[in-house]
Amino acid sequence: MNADRPLHSRSSARRPGKRGLVTALGIGAIVLSLVACSSDAAAAKDPVAGASGATSASPKPKQKPKSTPTPTPTAAAFNKAANSVDDPSSIWVVVNKTRSLNPANYAPTDLVYPAVTYVNRQPMRAEVANALVAMFAAGASESQLQFSVQSAYRSFAAQTSVYDQIVDTKGQAQADTTSARPGHSEHQTGLAVDISALPASCSLQTCFANTPQGKWLAANAWKYGFVLRYPADKVAVTGYSFEPWHYRYVGIALSTELHNTGVETLEEFFALPGGTTYH
Repeated sequence: MNADRPLHSRSSARRPGKRGLVTALGIGAIVLSLVACSSDAAAAKDPVAGASGATSASPKPKQKPKSTPTPTPTAAAFNKAANSVDDPSSIWVVVNKTRSLNPANYAPTDLVYPAVTYVNRQPMRAEVANALVAMFAAGASESQLQFSVQSAYRSFAAQTSVYDQIVDTKGQAQADTTSARPGHSEHQTGLAVDISALPASCSLQTCFANTPQGKWLAANAWKYGFVLRYPADKVAVTGYSFEPWHYRYVGIALSTELHNTGVETLEEFFALPGGTTYH
């Protein structure tokens, strides 16, 4: 009876023991550890991909802030009301055939005689004298030119004598084109100077404009506060014929403004009446 029962092999029917189970578990742990290490390495190379699992995009370059252009400073407008054009003591006073001095017998109180060469020794206001000395010195140092003062301040009485003399010799119509009536003369303000060359050349003549001294004054007098008062092309405005020797002191501020703007006469700059007829 024992011979007929089938015999089973121990090797084929043996169940896995504890040792085999432990071995299997150890291998699995090693595999998981390797997978984790691979994930950590990938995350270290790409933090964004490691955290989200998505491919990271290239960061956008930062835009530089736009710079605000510095505004160009605007020059202050010239103040035409800084000085009076009516007060006879003002360096901006405008006197012509339609605008007389008030009072008519006005006389400056600060007349001086600067250390310059004179033809007719006549004084001028102190501010004018200082500017004239500086201008003559510049002409001498820059161009080796010498100047003299032909005439400067004339009182109401002296202007009366000059005007009447011209009337007697040339008639009133001619006198009114070359000389001012008493009370209408710039010379009475102490701000006007008639300048001549030294040695004398074309004194009180239009040809003075073509002398070296006349050319230098025309180009540089504005730097010292003087303006050519009676230009050749402004007779209808000023009322007087061309006098390239007659310079009027107005101060550097106004002479510079006239030079920069190209305005030639005080009448045009201040929009004041002028003309050839007395009123």
